[in-house]
Amino acid sequence: MANTLTRRQALLAGAAGSAGALFAAAQAAIETHIHLFDPARVPYAPNAPYKPPAYTLEDHVKLVEPAGLAHSIIVHPEPYQDDHRYLEYCFAHEPRQGYFRGTCLFDPLREDTPGRVRELAERWPKRIVAMRIHEMSMTPETGGPIRNRDMNDPRMLTCWRALAKMGMAVQMHFIPAQAPNIRRLAAKFRETTVILDHMGRPGQGTEAEYAEVLKLAELPRVILKYSNWVDYKGDLGRLTRRIYDAFGPERMIWGTLGNTLAEYRKQAARFEELLAFASEADRAKIRGGNAQRLFFG
Repeated sequence: MANTLTRRQALLAGAAGSAGALFAAAQAAIETHIHLFDPARVPYAPNAPYKPPAYTLEDHVKLVEPAGLAHSIIVHPEPYQDDHRYLEYCFAHEPRQGYFRGTCLFDPLREDTPGRVRELAERWPKRIVAMRIHEMSMTPETGGPIRNRDMNDPRMLTCWRALAKMGMAVQMHFIPAQAPNIRRLAAKFRETTVILDHMGRPGQGTEAEYAEVLKLAELPRVILKYSNWVDYKGDLGRLTRRIYDAFGPERMIWGTLGNTLAEYRKQAARFEELLAFASEADRAKIRGGNAQRLFFG
């Protein structure tokens, strides 16, 4: 792996002259999707939709250097709901200064959400890069865990507007049938980055519904997270090409959900295989360069 990283870093450094400061800043991969859990330190919320085994900050730090990670983005997970104490603990104890960025989770329909997001962001300047919104059903929920809120509720528009004013991205975790609702809002805020998690969940909708996900690429600030392959049971090579053709190498970012060095290495090798049709310079953008520009610049 060390030889692979050395070769990769040399290629990136050699490309710096033609690709500009982006490559100079992106000498290694950026993990854009990790969930960190430490229920012994911060208990899960009483209404947590799932309660996973611990994967702690200390566990993640063990793979940072061997995997050659320049940075990681902590995607604040549902078991903690809107309790961000563990996210803040991770910021305070990161493996090196400026290593982490994070997302937050608040109820988009609560009137106090913009103020709470702003308070968290001001407490950790330049660390909170997005608010994540879960839309995993077409049936709106008004209570319980923070998910499946009505995308057509005027308060959702109010939340997006507040995030736009803060310069914060909206990170959507959704089923493909929600793509038209995302488009309707994203089209109103064309200066706001919208992140589509886990390839837009292609295995959880019809072909026609997923076509609407790919059409979101028509909006220039919508980017797709190339992650969570294990949940897709179709032809991943064909899907990769469709995503690449729609979004291009400038608007894809890579995330693994890998919790061990062995799993990370396995996914890194698979990444290179699936994107072998792209140039090394373009793979470098997806591997880390785009995330560097968007979230760590």
